[in-house]
Amino acid sequence: MYDFTGKVALVTGSGGGIGLATAKAFAECGADVALLDFNPALLETAKPVVEAYGHRVITLQCDVSKADQVEQAVKETVAQLGRIDILVNNAGITRDNLLLRMDEAEWDAVLNTNLKSVFLFSKAVIRPMGKNKGPDGKPCGGCIVNTASVIGLFGNVGQANYGAAKAGVINFTKTFAKEYGKKKIRCNAVAPGFIKTKMTEVLSQEAKDKMAQMIPLQALGEPEDVAKAIRFLASDEAAYITGQTLAVSGGMAF
Repeated sequence: MYDFTGKVALVTGSGGGIGLATAKAFAECGADVALLDFNPALLETAKPVVEAYGHRVITLQCDVSKADQVEQAVKETVAQLGRIDILVNNAGITRDNLLLRMDEAEWDAVLNTNLKSVFLFSKAVIRPMGKNKGPDGKPCGGCIVNTASVIGLFGNVGQANYGAAKAGVINFTKTFAKEYGKKKIRCNAVAPGFIKTKMTEVLSQEAKDKMAQMIPLQALGEPEDVAKAIRFLASDEAAYITGQTLAVSGGMAF
């Protein structure tokens, strides 16, 4: 079992799905958690679920595409929980359409939520993470894990906006790792495949069966599968890993 005692994790898009599973995974191992979502009703439901592990939990309502709200959320996390050791950039949406039919609003909404938010939050935590010190008093930095997607690796019909955003997340991860490794801030990404979330719940069973047939392990993944990968990348077990993208896809991406 990993030990995150004394550490603080800020997880965006944590009102449900992969984000909530990730928040629970950190709390299970001793971390205090800042839950952040655009929907306050989801936060209200999620908070007691994460609090059940016995650690401090705060909730933050935020539009992740707005710089002022992002900066305030980071300041509020530090003010209430003392520090930020782990940032999980998980907030994401889809607005699928064929390129010829996709309008500018659909493009902008996905790029702003899925990619711009990664830029805003990662920039906002650099200084707080740079001030972190371990039990020995030495600088210990922090860790960022970004949720990308296998669609960012190989594209998909009807998802030009989503694929472009997630490909951008992957490249941003590599660049951030090169720029801030010297400050002991690691940055990695996970690239989930087809996972059982609200994005796949709307699909017919026939569509889900076809998706499963595309996966070597012949099944859709669970949010917890991705959460465990994120937790590993944020742990001391991954202390020498940065700038990498780990596909959590049942074998869809190699």
